[in-house]
This record gives sequence, structure tokens and C-alpha cells, in this order.
Amino acid sequence: MKTIVLDTNFLIYCAKYKIDFFSEIDRLCFFPYKLAVVDETITELEKVKPKELNLIKKFIEKIQVIKSNENYVDKELISLSKKGFIIATQDLELKKKLECPVIVIRQKKYLELRNKA
Repeated sequence: MKTIVLDTNFLIYCAKYKIDFFSEIDRLCFFPYKLAVVDETITELEKVKPKELNLIKKFIEKIQVIKSNENYVDKELISLSKKGFIIATQDLELKKKLECPVIVIRQKKYLELRNKA
């Protein structure tokens, strides 16, 4: 079973553009998976306080929270990418550093799974 870890900005964009990432990820993934966030993502959301925060919290209630070994979410995501996790993010700089498949938002309405070259 693969674990798909959702980055902070991915959650914010999904809420902002009203993307049902649960059904979109089901559409993309023809393999068993579970969704997760890093605990520091929750901390980042509290600091940023996007207007969609309540909706995002409802998303997070339904998924696993991974205890972070890092104080910085991006470092933790890079570490997880080396262990075979799939990362969902919109962060351009982070995507360049990841060593795994990445899920991104396309045209503000659907998701795309990109394999790392």
C-alpha cells in the first residue's frame, strides 16, 4: 500500500478551487493507497490561517497524521519521498527536490499524477 502525503499548499489550493481530492485521487490511483499529512502541516495551516481553514481541517480529520522528524515540512516531504511515498504539492521548488511520483493540480479543477523522470 502506498502513502500519499498532502502538502500544505496542496490542501489550500484544493479548498480554494473546490477540488474533491478524495475522488480525484481515486480516479488517478489504480493501486491501494492511504492519505496522510505531516503533523507540521497542521502547524503551518494555523500560522497561515487561510480563509478555507475550517474546510481543510475537515479534510485532515479523515486522514492519517505522520509524526515529523523535522521542523520544516518540505524537509520532511523530501525525506519521505526517498522512502517511496507519493507527495501531493504545488510547490515548484519542492517538486524539483522530490525523488518520487508527485500529484499536482491542473487547470484549477483536476489532479494529475506525474512520475519522476
